[in-house]
Amino acid sequence: MTAALQAWLQAARQRAQQPPAQPRLPLWVAGQSVGSVAEGVLNEIGLQRLKDKRYKLSKQEHSAGVAWHLDVPVAAATDALNTLAAALRDADLCGPWRSEQLAVCNPAGERVATVERGAVRVLGISTSAVHLVGQAVDGRMWVQRRALTKPNDPGLWDTLMGGMIAATDSLQQALVRETWEEAGLRVADLHQVSHGGHVLFSRPSSEASGTGYMVERIDWFRATVPQGLTPANQDGEVDEFALRTPEELYAQVADGRFTLEAALVMAAHWGL
Repeated sequence: MTAALQAWLQAARQRAQQPPAQPRLPLWVAGQSVGSVAEGVLNEIGLQRLKDKRYKLSKQEHSAGVAWHLDVPVAAATDALNTLAAALRDADLCGPWRSEQLAVCNPAGERVATVERGAVRVLGISTSAVHLVGQAVDGRMWVQRRALTKPNDPGLWDTLMGGMIAATDSLQQALVRETWEEAGLRVADLHQVSHGGHVLFSRPSSEASGTGYMVERIDWFRATVPQGLTPANQDGEVDEFALRTPEELYAQVADGRFTLEAALVMAAHWGL
């Protein structure tokens, strides 16, 4: 490992674990803690649609202090959260709207509801993602350059595959689906597929006018791409794929050409 890469990784790990940029209040839904919201954000949205559905959103005293409570039965939690997400979108306080549902879990990892992906950062909801480190037979690594149209980190380099885990997917299902959509590869055709570990992120997000907070676990896998198989993007979110030697990747990571998530996943793969 070069000195430049060592310095970059030290700074990257600090960037991956940062406190919120502004004070945040806990968010409770259906009596369970699920996230957090920057002070003032929910004061700025129109809450009439929540009231129309008889959903009550209010600040309440809690054992640990004041918190936002969305007081609804568990059966109504998904609809209530998505109604709140739509209100945030209309107030321009939401990330890019994806029409994709992500799981909303309590601290024990039990699912409470689901919510639109675009709202998870502003609501401080913990998310899950999956990455695949793909190696060629000769030891080089397959990497992708993110499309310039991507809302996050456009044009930066990434692992062979990286994507969020939708509410409808298990970890394994997400690995299979995202590997096909992003790289046009069937996991069943890859060799030596194994779970490598995970990396954790807690850091401010630029979404929602800078009021978002990212809390995410990335589970990463490694696999060998057999000779003769070449990645081919299927969903328009990748501009190109490339094969790079470890030495080339060390230099490019140190130069900031990879996303923070991909760089830390690759560092874990390298055992750094």
